[in-house]
Amino acid sequence: MRDFHFPGRSAVFADNGMVATSTPLASQVAIDVLKSGGNAVDAAIAGAVLLGLCEPQMTGIGGDIFALVKKPGCEEVVTLNGSGRAPAALTADMVRASGYTETMPECHPFAVTVPGAIDAFCRLSQDYGVKGLDAVLAPAIHYMKAGVPIAPRTASDWMGTISDFNGAARRDYTQNGEPFQTGARFALPRQAEVLEKIAKDGAKAFYEGEIAEDMVLSLRALGGCHTLEDFAAVQSEYGVPIEGTYKGYRMLEHPPNGHGATAILLNNILAQFDLARLEPFGADRVHIEAEAVKLAYDARDRFVADMDYMTRLDHMLNPITGQQLAVLIDPKKAMKSAHKQSQNVHKETIYITVVDKDRMMVSLIYSIFNTFGSSLASEKYGILFHNRGSGFNLIGGHPNEVAGGKRPMHTIIPAILADAKGMRMPFGVMGGAYQANGHGRFVTNIVDFGMDPQSAIDAPRSFAYAGELRMERGFGPKVKQTLADMGHKVVVPPTAIGGAQAIWVDPDNGVLQGASDPRKDGCALGY
Repeated sequence: MRDFHFPGRSAVFADNGMVATSTPLASQVAIDVLKSGGNAVDAAIAGAVLLGLCEPQMTGIGGDIFALVKKPGCEEVVTLNGSGRAPAALTADMVRASGYTETMPECHPFAVTVPGAIDAFCRLSQDYGVKGLDAVLAPAIHYMKAGVPIAPRTASDWMGTISDFNGAARRDYTQNGEPFQTGARFALPRQAEVLEKIAKDGAKAFYEGEIAEDMVLSLRALGGCHTLEDFAAVQSEYGVPIEGTYKGYRMLEHPPNGHGATAILLNNILAQFDLARLEPFGADRVHIEAEAVKLAYDARDRFVADMDYMTRLDHMLNPITGQQLAVLIDPKKAMKSAHKQSQNVHKETIYITVVDKDRMMVSLIYSIFNTFGSSLASEKYGILFHNRGSGFNLIGGHPNEVAGGKRPMHTIIPAILADAKGMRMPFGVMGGAYQANGHGRFVTNIVDFGMDPQSAIDAPRSFAYAGELRMERGFGPKVKQTLADMGHKVVVPPTAIGGAQAIWVDPDNGVLQGASDPRKDGCALGY
């Protein structure tokens, strides 16, 4: 239970429906959709699209999504892969010939895979929604025209990120050439026009005709090789979750090209240790987790790729792999980073979760990858392009080597936790590469340390990555010194690590418990 002597955030409880997002306005809009007769899919789309305005550095219609949807009245969960592919003409040799030899560029059309989010939203709405796209997109269209005041975390992220903007991005995403400040009103009227066309004609309006022409011509003028055919070929794909177990709980993750398999492998390693006997915020727990993360991410960097190219998924998911890796961990000494990270790493993502009165669940993550994606926007409509292609690598023969028509490795991973009684909690942890680590920490906070979802989100975070052990200020100086003595290079990151949302469905009385991360500007709301 929360100690009410200290500042903090209580969980939100409700019976009929619950939403958790990183912006209050998006949570409010999503709840309004539920209250007006929409279901969890309708609400999730309405809130997510609006977040492209409220948090434009994080997401937008030029991005990608992954989603898990639990159907109402049963325990079946489907996945939807709304991530785009590299343009057909792109080759690794083309990228190397342009001077990029180790990692993919970030602010270049080579990093722009075709945006998949709009096709995915339209497909979800058609197949599972009840209100129709015109009603679901109406709130975002209104606010795109009217504007919204910029919240503190968004303003903080905006600072120092505009130097690479092309002309259209500078026109639409700066205030007279400067970052938007807290409280300043921000609008995207050109994107309101785009959403109006989508509301009327569906995904075809985005991937064909004048909007697609605007995107293709803009990318080609900047040095890309995209074609109208690349855009017309976009198709999101349904699938089934991959699964792992952790001490009696099932963790459902989206299959690759996301790195949910990394979270499952991480928990298979952590399951070999009696974490519950350790101090939840002590050095020993942080150390074990850090070492497990190094090993799990080593496997990620070697194996995770587009499913059409990945061959070692079963190996990553096998509990025996976790057992074999766990014996490599010295409980008192840090190992060096297990493998050189081969993908660019960023932290910009939104996650939204909704549970409705029929207990349909949506776990949805939506991103443009880097801060403001590629920093490139289309000339007419100002559609900001993500740079998910920088998740590819340039290692010859690697399953994640860049190639035309291929999906890159993604860091964004929605999830659902289940127990013996059924689907219990849709959740997601934002923070770029941290997300798999975040899933492991969040689940172990709940299972091993008995935290409720809000406390599990509030708890301090650490992340062993790129030769550093990044630790939030919530850890005490003695803990950090002990870890340094173990051989970790302890650093305090300039911003908090990631964010999170979750909704717990009580197995006994069905009450919904919503949690949202204070590291962001948002909240959970129920009715």
